[in-house]
Amino acid sequence: MRASSDQLPIVFGADPASIRGGDWGDLRSMIISLPAGTDLGPLLQGLPNNLCPCPHWGYVVKGQMRISYADSEEVLRAGDLFYLPPGHTGLVEEDFECVEFSRPAEHEPVLEVVKRNAAAA
Repeated sequence: MRASSDQLPIVFGADPASIRGGDWGDLRSMIISLPAGTDLGPLLQGLPNNLCPCPHWGYVVKGQMRISYADSEEVLRAGDLFYLPPGHTGLVEEDFECVEFSRPAEHEPVLEVVKRNAAAA
């Protein structure tokens, strides 16, 4: 399987803040684009501890995002390969794009909450 970013359907949002991707095999394969200043916290309200409970693996193509956990922080920057364990949120510090992989069964409930919170905002 292969696809360029413009061939992937939008799973959530609209450019410039969007998730494009699909389920390939046992993984949800996504390209995530978020403008600077995007705070994921409000979108995660209602999840356990208001943090994302889904693990993610990926690679940062451009930009910078500050990831916060209950007891620590880290910064993802262009060129970083990453793993985000359950229990995180993020604040985009520079226009951000990454390729990310998640298990659909864990990601879908999070996406449903994010969509509901975005619609209510």
